[in-house]
Amino acid sequence: MGEEGLRTHFLVQLNGQFEGSASGETFNSQGKTDILIREGNRNVFIAECKFWRGPKSYANTIDQVLSYLSWRDTKAAILVLFRDEKFTSMLADAQETVQAHSNFDGGLVPYGEAGFRCGLRQADDPERKLVLTTLAFHIPRASTA
Repeated sequence: MGEEGLRTHFLVQLNGQFEGSASGETFNSQGKTDILIREGNRNVFIAECKFWRGPKSYANTIDQVLSYLSWRDTKAAILVLFRDEKFTSMLADAQETVQAHSNFDGGLVPYGEAGFRCGLRQADDPERKLVLTTLAFHIPRASTA
């Protein structure tokens, strides 16, 4: 299953919980975010799904997510889809990458066994703070046998 199929899997679950308020490939600010949940006229969840392709790609994903946030958006997530065997080292690389990001504002805190939260500054207004949650999902490759 590719990124779009996996995103649809997340959307099905989220729509069950949020009564149809979750949408995919939805325009917000400067682009289309993979997952957006709106309650009334406020965004309550903005997420980007990406397969892990290394620290540089993850840093670019942080920039991508920041471009999707308006001034009112203060929470975002990156759902990292990981197929390789070195899951623990990928999590460490992601933490190092976010800490080195120019918008990093501190407070990196583990979130369960496969994620973390941290503070970032908004791209257009460095005084405006937000919380970025990274959740990693190990998705093994299909067996060829």
